[in-house]
Formats: sequence, structure tokens, C-alpha cells
Amino acid sequence: QVQLVESGGGLVQTGGSLRLSCAASGRTFRSYAMGWFRQAPGKEREFVVTISWSGGSTYYADSVKGRFTISRDHAKNTLYLQMNSLKPEDTAVYYCAASPRANGSTKMNEYAYWGQGTQVTVSS
Repeated sequence: QVQLVESGGGLVQTGGSLRLSCAASGRTFRSYAMGWFRQAPGKEREFVVTISWSGGSTYYADSVKGRFTISRDHAKNTLYLQMNSLKPEDTAVYYCAASPRANGSTKMNEYAYWGQGTQVTVSS
């Protein structure tokens, strides 16, 4: 079992940056592909980015490509999301999740474990 705890959210102005972290418990972190999803008020949760268990493969939603960067540190059991050039439409609760699929997934139902989320608010 994997427990996930996100941190790093906050309020930032348009064009600013934030780095989210997702701390994973347990020694099996490296066995899971990881992903970030987000949910804006009144909207469904959506895929943001996924990274393979090795970190060698990533896939981004078009809406964040070129602005967000996912990475993972197995020594620290931590997943990161560097978010640059933030826009008001990036405002959402951001969730990290762990998937048993080696290369990750864009589909929520292919993730077995979820964090509680961290709020990101981008002011215009």
C-alpha cells in the first residue's frame, strides 16, 4: 500500500511558478508509475501528467505541455510537479496518484492510490 501526501500549493499571480511535492510512504514507491490530476471548481477531475516507474517516460496534457515538468526522486520517495507560466485556468486542487501500470496512464481508474490534494490558485 502507498500513502501519498501533497504539499506546495498556494496563491500565485499569473505568470508565476510553484513546485508541488508528493511524499510517498512505503518502500514500493519506485514500483509505481505516478501521475498528477487536477479538479477545478464545478468541473470534473482531469489528467495533467504521468511519469513511468523508472522516470524515463512522461506524458503531458496539451494544456500544460511546455509549462509543467514532472519528476521523481526515488531516494526521497517524492514526486514533483514544477509549474511555470501559471494561468488563471490552472486554478484547481491538484492530486498525485500511483498506478501499477509501468508507463502510467491518463485514466483515473487506472490509479490505485490518491493523495488528499493541494490547492493552487492563480490570480489574474
